Amino acid sequence: MRPLHDPPAAPRINPSILAADFVNMQAELARIAGADFVHVDVMDNHFVPNLTFGPQMVGRIQETSPVPLDVHLMIDAPERWAPEYAELGAASVTFHLEAAADPVALARRLREIGARAGVAVKPATPLENLYDVLDEFDQILVMTVEPGFGGQSFMPETMPKLARLADEARRRGSSVWLQVDGGISASTIEIAAEAGADTFVAGSAVFGAADPDRAISELRRSAARHAH
Repeated sequence: MRPLHDPPAAPRINPSILAADFVNMQAELARIAGADFVHVDVMDNHFVPNLTFGPQMVGRIQETSPVPLDVHLMIDAPERWAPEYAELGAASVTFHLEAAADPVALARRLREIGARAGVAVKPATPLENLYDVLDEFDQILVMTVEPGFGGQSFMPETMPKLARLADEARRRGSSVWLQVDGGISASTIEIAAEAGADTFVAGSAVFGAADPDRAISELRRSAARHAH
């Protein structure tokens, strides 16, 4: 497996290909060469009520993407499937806390293979159970919409939870990345950055722009101005 790239400095902008033109994926990926990662949502129509794609498609994206892959698994039984995405070469693999039988064991397995290990939580899921094991993860994804569909509105009520997590991570000296996903735009990215996020998934705010790379730069600058 190729060695992981040096992690980019925060804030990180990870465009979500849910907002891309699937028929022209290679061209769409070329439009976001200035991103830190490309966010790839894998949905199984069980854990969430939608279906996207599996390892074969993610493998092709891995082969053609100019930036590393940030894979977000919205699936049941992540213990069975998550290691395969790490083995494909994804730089980061995030599974859902709600779906995992043993989150720490799975995170260790992903790191063993060579990926960054991430854990995601739905808006209503508390984070306190993760406080004592923060160092087992490279990234915690706080969903700012209900997972399963692109294009939803940002849920500001998730911000106090994120802010508590950011405070706890700082108190413990943790280097875990704090990611947000859902409804991230030029206005909401400021709110999330102020609450402590340093890694931002943006869909239509990037792929819907006339110049996606410029949109990425503007989002990054806006987040930096409001960094926690």
